[in-house]
Amino acid sequence: MAKPKPRRRDPKAEALARDGALNPHPEAVRDTLFVANPFFDARDLVQVRYEMVRRHQADRVPISDVASAFGVSRPTFYKAQSALADQGLTGLVPRQRGPKGGHKISADVLAYIDQIRTTRPDLTVPQCVDAIATRFGVRVHRRSLERAMAPKKKRLDLP
Repeated sequence: MAKPKPRRRDPKAEALARDGALNPHPEAVRDTLFVANPFFDARDLVQVRYEMVRRHQADRVPISDVASAFGVSRPTFYKAQSALADQGLTGLVPRQRGPKGGHKISADVLAYIDQIRTTRPDLTVPQCVDAIATRFGVRVHRRSLERAMAPKKKRLDLP
């Protein structure tokens, strides 16, 4: 039985994925530039969004046609247009959505929990939640506290 060929590395796709700029749906981009010219890469989300806005502004293609050709909705087009106008190219770089970390479970709260669990190892998580509410005036969810107190797993960076 023959061994399957290993997949070739694609450094550009890896770099785009690492930076969060890898287009999740490159097949939806049907614009003529991206189909006919190898310079234009439908996997590059920043390039796709820039060309989409440029196509409307410079070439005067209607927004509904541009959105359709680039595989996005009209609201997505308007967001890209606004981001480009307000922030330039950096506005087109995708950013992580939602909270960036636990905003209630601060370093002070974790230090306090470590301190009281050192003196009272039999303390349960609900009791810790109550202690945090009493000391800091903040109500945290039991599961959030469990995740924050859990030992951090070591992440393996695979090629």
